Amino acid sequence: MAALSENEAKAYLDARPRYPIDWYKKIAARTQDHKLAWDVGTGNGQAAIGLVEHYENVVATDINEAQLKRAIKHSRISYHHTPITMSEDEMVALIGGENSVDLIVAAQAVHFFDLTTFYNVAKRVLRKEGGLIAVWVYNDIVISPEIDPIMKRLVDSTLPFRTPIMNLASDGYKTLMFPFESIGMGSEGKPITLDIPHKLSLKGFIGFLRSWQPAMKAKEKGVELINEDLMTKFEEAWGDENQVKDVFYKAHMIVGKIPEVKCESDQVLSEDSKKDLLLPTEVGRKQERRQPSDEGNIRSKKQNTSEDEA
Repeated sequence: MAALSENEAKAYLDARPRYPIDWYKKIAARTQDHKLAWDVGTGNGQAAIGLVEHYENVVATDINEAQLKRAIKHSRISYHHTPITMSEDEMVALIGGENSVDLIVAAQAVHFFDLTTFYNVAKRVLRKEGGLIAVWVYNDIVISPEIDPIMKRLVDSTLPFRTPIMNLASDGYKTLMFPFESIGMGSEGKPITLDIPHKLSLKGFIGFLRSWQPAMKAKEKGVELINEDLMTKFEEAWGDENQVKDVFYKAHMIVGKIPEVKCESDQVLSEDSKKDLLLPTEVGRKQERRQPSDEGNIRSKKQNTSEDEA
């Protein structure tokens, strides 16, 4: 974003889809409390604004100060710059402390994180009872039968320039490590696929392409993928340059909770173990049936028998 002009940056932001309100509603309905949410990698605060409708307070953090300057202001959202030098303890304290967060959201962001550090912090701040973590990414766009094939050729051309981070996003988080227990909304290796409807102008689409990470990475290596020839093809396929089209971004989501820790006593016993435990119980029952009075009668009968024999 820093390398873009003001007009290009605005076009890029216009091209970014707004996450459906229904997503926040459904996820919030699954959390036990609604006091605090954490939007990680908030960018311009788009997800934070969605979260604040369902939670009393939202902490929104980002490593990029330039993005935070563009963030949407709200009285119940607190934005914080979190440089890479910040320790885990500092991050936990900043967010709200141990066992304090009802929902963690990383929208179009988790593939950029140091996952070990992020998950360590997430497990510390997330409520053990009723807390959830949700991550999602969109990695494709469906516009029209005329434009989609051109877009696919462009996506394929970025393959040599993709980093492992980009591949996580391109794979739709199918290869993302996610050490949390599934609640039925995707799981590690099996994210759910969703559509994000959006309206897009040609200007916004081109602004999005020029700031698209794979294309920018190729440009760093001296290869200009978003060239004039490609722009001409997109313009011809688009038709009326003033037309705003209904498009769909393809998104992939995983929602989870902290795994429950089971005690050994909660584990299912094997059949052999059950038999071993039953044996002393049966002996105990036999001992209970042999009352002291019975034993006295037995001794008395034995004594009488011996006297008769004498």
